Amino acid sequence: MSVLELRPAAECRYDLVALGEVMLRLDPGDGRIATARTFTVSEGGGEYNVARGLRRCFGMRTGIVTALADNPVGRLIEDLMLQGGVEQVHLDWVPYDGVGREIRNGLNFTERGFGVRAALGCSDRGRSAASAMKPGDVDWETIFGRDGVRWFHCGGVFGALSTTSAEVALEAMIAARAHGTVVSFDLNYRPSLWQALGGEKAAADVNRRLVDQVDVLLGNEEDFSAALGFHVEGLNDSLTGLQVNAYRDLHARILDAYPRLALIATTLREAHTATRNDWSSVASTRASFAVGPRMANLEIFDRVGGGDSFASGLVYGLLHGFDVDTSVAYGVAHGALAMTTPGDTSMATLKEVERLVSGGSARVVR
Repeated sequence: MSVLELRPAAECRYDLVALGEVMLRLDPGDGRIATARTFTVSEGGGEYNVARGLRRCFGMRTGIVTALADNPVGRLIEDLMLQGGVEQVHLDWVPYDGVGREIRNGLNFTERGFGVRAALGCSDRGRSAASAMKPGDVDWETIFGRDGVRWFHCGGVFGALSTTSAEVALEAMIAARAHGTVVSFDLNYRPSLWQALGGEKAAADVNRRLVDQVDVLLGNEEDFSAALGFHVEGLNDSLTGLQVNAYRDLHARILDAYPRLALIATTLREAHTATRNDWSSVASTRASFAVGPRMANLEIFDRVGGGDSFASGLVYGLLHGFDVDTSVAYGVAHGALAMTTPGDTSMATLKEVERLVSGGSARVVR
């Protein structure tokens, strides 16, 4: 039995709409950012990645609400989004002043890491068009009321972009709830984004207001501590029984604090090296606690976006009425497959996910 009350698919234009910034990712391939001479480009963003994974892997109807500076870089990001198949539910094209003094498009330089060298990201996203979004910019009544949306997704990255972006997220959540749309939120704490806005205290103040409107919450130990103020001594992302039980207790505390929450999920990753991780997840409802399949020594090609792809798989399962254990298994499988290819977004297929969920191996498929 589903833990969520979902709007019927037949009365909704979209299965999921996400609100967030879409950046241009520049990838130096096997090299490093500081010594690269060429970069491969792709699009990415924590909230967008969830919508794209649901569209490309799972074939669901998804859309994005965002803003871009109207210049060739913005048009490149748009072209990449069009290839990804995510509908532009609301895309503000903000006039560009020629040099980006006030408005620009976000860039994200990311190197993948190898062995003892960890993955490295360097964002260049100040004064982005998405960060300038403010309440009243988006006609949420049309999106949730007239068109219909089964699931709305946002995250702490968008909420931390500016003093107005969190207000846009709150406005969207309230509108979504008014029309029976399920709301999910990935805390996704980034210290660099909150540094100029007041640090952990400001993050917790903002996120508490947002989580009060949320049905499904995603986050790990740093997110729960820094972004929400729930501290647990010695908690980490390892897959030991002690840590799994600690997450069970932490999830229960958060569920008690936020009566509207129906489910909390956390990905677990123990990094032995940048390219060899243990990978799993845990999830809690008010009546159950699920532990996802454990993938020991998972070989990682590009870890960025693994958590977003977990979210896509989890949402897919819940939208289809699967139980929590099965939905978590889809999330773990999709996240694992996404980390075998470059870029923020998933290149996996539904057949590959289903094969992995059912215990399939990595033997050649002919």
